[in-house]
Amino acid sequence: MDPATGTVLAVVVVAALVFAAVNGAHDASDVIATPVATGALTPLAALLIAAVLNGLGGLLGSRLAETVAYGVLTPLDGRAGLVLVLAAWLGATAWNLLTWWRGTPTSSTHALVGGLAGAGAVVGASVDWTRAALQVALPLLVSPLLGLAVAGLVSLYVAWRFRHAAPGRTHRHFRYAQVVSSSGVAVGHGLQDAQKTMGVLLLALVAAGALPHGSAVPWWVTVSASAALGLGTLAGGWRIVRTLAGRIAAVDPPTGFAAEATTTGVLALSAAGLGVPVSTTHTVTAAIAGAGAVRRPSAVRWRVLRRIAWSWVLTAPAAALAAAVLAAVLLPLLA
Repeated sequence: MDPATGTVLAVVVVAALVFAAVNGAHDASDVIATPVATGALTPLAALLIAAVLNGLGGLLGSRLAETVAYGVLTPLDGRAGLVLVLAAWLGATAWNLLTWWRGTPTSSTHALVGGLAGAGAVVGASVDWTRAALQVALPLLVSPLLGLAVAGLVSLYVAWRFRHAAPGRTHRHFRYAQVVSSSGVAVGHGLQDAQKTMGVLLLALVAAGALPHGSAVPWWVTVSASAALGLGTLAGGWRIVRTLAGRIAAVDPPTGFAAEATTTGVLALSAAGLGVPVSTTHTVTAAIAGAGAVRRPSAVRWRVLRRIAWSWVLTAPAAALAAAVLAAVLLPLLA
């Protein structure tokens, strides 16, 4: 590797860790919003648990990372491959910062996929569209629908099972249960999102010639991506917490548990079982709506949910456009 390529690779690694940290800050709300809203955990306790378990979750596997690295894009050699990754991360990070500022729960995964697509179109990356549809697009579309339906069923079962129990005692028990279920969301989020950073960073290492094509994720990539995600979580994402905690549906302990348990199951199945990416944000948002709608449909603020859904639709195209512009600027500078 020549010194200039090494310098660009170092910049790409820094951009990767910045993206992971912003991802953690942006998505912290996915973990802490419901247990804080119901009083199951104090804000500080929820944040510390989320940060530690997000980082731990990233250490638990690499199957998804290899799907992201090799399953869709053919790695490009040289500076073009590094420009692809750098522009994708910068575009996705910019979108995450904008939506965090607006308090809108959007998907870091959709932003990253959109960034890769936009930058890839500029640098001429080859895309396996069939695998992209089956391994990336389909899981990302199905996961919120699954979260909505399963959380509704779980909430319905909980309401039936405890229909004769005293509400105060039931809520107290479910607050304890939420400590476990929200911890599961934190581990699942780390397992999903840290591996996405690992996978794209693996693309960059292959492009720079630091690793041969088909290599497994190096240990330092796993550790650094997981640590950056966990540390970023400490920022809290409080603007988005307010949206998830009360603006979609009123959340009580049974509802919060149903949403968290459903999200944990979807994340674990997709990352550890199937090795495909899903959005934690989309899943938990849909699960909150599904669990809340079981009590009565009017309990869900559908207007707020529609506005959020429109931001979901815009995420990939907006990140793709930003990454494409950045790639067009960076390619002649770094080639």
